[in-house]
Amino acid sequence: MTGSCFLMETKEHRFLVDCGMFQGGKTLKERNYQNFLFDPGKIDFVLLTHAHIDHSGLIPKLYRLGYRGPIYSTEPTADLCEVLLPDSAHIQEMEVERKNRKRDRNGQNNIQAIYTVEDAEACMRLFRKVEYNEPINFGEELIVRFRDAGHILGSAILEIWCKESEYETKLVFSGDLGNHDRPLIKDPTPIEYADYLFLESTYGNRLHPTDTNPEEKLRDIIVRTIGRGGNVIIPAFAVARTQDLIFNLNSMVRSKKIPPVPIIIDSPLAVKATEIFRTHIDEMDAETTELVRQGKNPLEVPGLRFSVTTDESKALNSLKGGAIIISASGMADAGRIKHHLKHNLWRPQSSIVFVGFQAQGTLGRNIVDGAKVVTIHGEEVAVKAEICNIEGFSGHADQTGLLNWVKNFKIGPGKIFLVHGEPESSIELGRLIGQETRIPTYIPNWQEVVELPPFAHLRSGKAAAEAAAAMEAAPAPEPVRISSEEDLAVTAEHAYFNLRMKLREMVEQDMDQHRFAELLRKIKEIENNIDFLSHKY
Repeated sequence: MTGSCFLMETKEHRFLVDCGMFQGGKTLKERNYQNFLFDPGKIDFVLLTHAHIDHSGLIPKLYRLGYRGPIYSTEPTADLCEVLLPDSAHIQEMEVERKNRKRDRNGQNNIQAIYTVEDAEACMRLFRKVEYNEPINFGEELIVRFRDAGHILGSAILEIWCKESEYETKLVFSGDLGNHDRPLIKDPTPIEYADYLFLESTYGNRLHPTDTNPEEKLRDIIVRTIGRGGNVIIPAFAVARTQDLIFNLNSMVRSKKIPPVPIIIDSPLAVKATEIFRTHIDEMDAETTELVRQGKNPLEVPGLRFSVTTDESKALNSLKGGAIIISASGMADAGRIKHHLKHNLWRPQSSIVFVGFQAQGTLGRNIVDGAKVVTIHGEEVAVKAEICNIEGFSGHADQTGLLNWVKNFKIGPGKIFLVHGEPESSIELGRLIGQETRIPTYIPNWQEVVELPPFAHLRSGKAAAEAAAAMEAAPAPEPVRISSEEDLAVTAEHAYFNLRMKLREMVEQDMDQHRFAELLRKIKEIENNIDFLSHKY
């Protein structure tokens, strides 16, 4: 579900939507080292939906390999990338340095970082800041508009109008869609129509809990953990999730719902990101701007401490109990959080609280899935702390949120491509969308090429209104009866689809060379059998 990057080609333009880094297990991360399947120097421009590394993290690599065109994003997204991308580069340089020490000991050749801090800083010169809702014209053939996605500060839905010959086709990229009624951030913008929709499916098979208040659940965890003398350790992304937590802790502290304990943000990146949030209050929701007007800035918690230096971070390892420590990364696969987990996972008094999605193959996912022992920095650590997972803090729309957003379209989409989700999430969301809207969906494979022929919809004034009214008034179709021959064809199509999803899931897993060799052998057998059938018939 990570590594968001779409190469779009029209008659006149060649551009990217996002250029993200793969995150998760070893096999996925190896994709970041591979060459792009296109020449970066021949890309006209980049449209960036938001600053999260799985959407922006390979932009410095794009620059390193020759890209010098503009990168269009909202102002908050550009400001956040200015701190996120160099931080990502620093992490990569440190990881490569550690790997090369091991390779030196084994007599192997050194490897290079995907990009450097210098690359990350240099690519920022290419950013062009745009406003929400303002059309950007790329000649007469292409128009782009950024709309608020409600996911993180500056996140955007992209509307793209492409005209070829006499036809105009409208594409919509959802980016990552946010929840409704979240603190700080506005709700996702409804879109009126589209020919093709590229829809994220992160939570396509899950619902956020509605029976409990996430703030109350966090309060209960804090109270009982402090009561037994432990620390509350919260892996959180430096952007958005950390600021959400500050907002909620502010409320708890001011209302005295939790005891007075140190609250430490141990992430230089989160410190910088929080300052960026404070400078973009005008981009936030009405509740937040009203609190600021009243002099109650929700990003300023009484007693909140920021840990910036390495020595300050190391000093936190001596805290045996009575502190709330928030640190990156949110999936616990890099950064200072791994040190805090190493010092607290084995302690029954402490609690580890996950407040965001945990991708397959990450340390966070292993812990949430119930691992009894994990390896951190080459050392096995027993998992004896209380493990908590609060999904109510998620910055992603859940299954209902995604479906309702699709239902808000007045006309179309004619087809939906389900992207940015694990196979089971995409499959379930596609099934539900088909069942409730009758809109066809498709789950593309990594590196798959798809042609998008134009839809001949009428889009102006009265015609659009009449089309929307006709769509709403249209009766539900009668159940279709199919013959046994058609039934077999549908069954075969479903079998092919399930096999494709299973193969993709297996390829993305961390498997040893023997299992990959066996998988290739089985695939070859299938190819030979299909060749036999095609020749026979």
